[in-house]
Amino acid sequence: MNDEELEVLLSDLESDRVERKASISDKGKLCDAICAFANDLPNHQKPGVLFIGVNDNGSCANLHIDDKLLLTLSSLRSDGNILPFPSMIVQKRTICRCELAVVIVEPSDAPPVRFNGRVCVRVGPRRATATAEEERRLAEKRRSKDLPFDLRSIAFASLDDLDLDLFRRVYLPSSLAIEVLEENQRSVEQQLTALRFATVEPLLKPTILGVLVIGNDPRQFVPCAYVQFLRIDGSELTDPIKDQKEIGGPLPDLLRMLDETFQAHISVATDITASAVEIRQPDYPIVALQQLARNAVMHRTFEGTNAPVRITWFNDRIEIQNPGGPFGQVNRQNFGQPAITDYRNPHLAEAMKNLGYVQRFGVGIQLARQQLQKNGNPPLEFVVEDSYVLAMLRRRP
Repeated sequence: MNDEELEVLLSDLESDRVERKASISDKGKLCDAICAFANDLPNHQKPGVLFIGVNDNGSCANLHIDDKLLLTLSSLRSDGNILPFPSMIVQKRTICRCELAVVIVEPSDAPPVRFNGRVCVRVGPRRATATAEEERRLAEKRRSKDLPFDLRSIAFASLDDLDLDLFRRVYLPSSLAIEVLEENQRSVEQQLTALRFATVEPLLKPTILGVLVIGNDPRQFVPCAYVQFLRIDGSELTDPIKDQKEIGGPLPDLLRMLDETFQAHISVATDITASAVEIRQPDYPIVALQQLARNAVMHRTFEGTNAPVRITWFNDRIEIQNPGGPFGQVNRQNFGQPAITDYRNPHLAEAMKNLGYVQRFGVGIQLARQQLQKNGNPPLEFVVEDSYVLAMLRRRP
């Protein structure tokens, strides 16, 4: 947006596309505004703008706009509190001779967008949590031609293919704010569509996301939706196999069984120091394995392949390979660098965050590297190709 467009919005004190803040002291209200603009309930189909450094009456607050402030605003997009990720630009601009930080938020192609489990909306001066009817209107705005793979419907599936008990018992409490659940009078069909597990059609159909997260048998509809685990007694694929399994099922079960498998195969050495202190040292840190395996499940491609995520555990190393090369702004050159991340399956990433398997987006590789170094393992290695990414962990000497 150019300065003239921003000046018009800034001077229009009644616009529901504008929010003014004198500072960034209340990040919760900033996130509320970003979430509301992304939902675009009035259906302006135009970006909303958050002006930082201006008072409610339009006068300049004379706020010092530096790189730290801009970085703080940018981090609101990917800290995992606003899901799915809003499309936004943060800039330093001078409008009407006032130095401002400007956050431009594009309407989401896949509403409703939530902040800490609540759907925030704004119509005129009103900013509040969406009603059930407003959520329904937001869900109907989704543009199917623009949807990522994980939100596409499965024509030959029905709601009977979803585990609704798992949905009520596990997913709903983890993804929605407590006050929303307590006031919830919606049907299960409305809940499924609001959380993108089913499409908004005269005849409801499960989405890929719904089948992957709460499906009775995800592989019936997505054949590659599993993890192949292989334990080799040696350092070559041709060496004898000690253990093998296919880890599948709905996402909460798959991730839980994956953690259990890692715990069962990690070896822990015990050393008694001269002062009779027992030191227990694993050959691999569990956190590093969890981060890399969950990254593989989150970032893999489900299209054009029937290959699973493969975890091969050799005597001297572990290889974790996921189908699908770098995506979006990630390429071979910047792969693994801090703050460089993108999401092939953004709503699957949201589900993993809601279930507690992702604490913060974009830091998994860094956490794995830190844990390996702390445990005494050699540095993490990557092979990045167009069709796959291979992570290699070397055993602690």
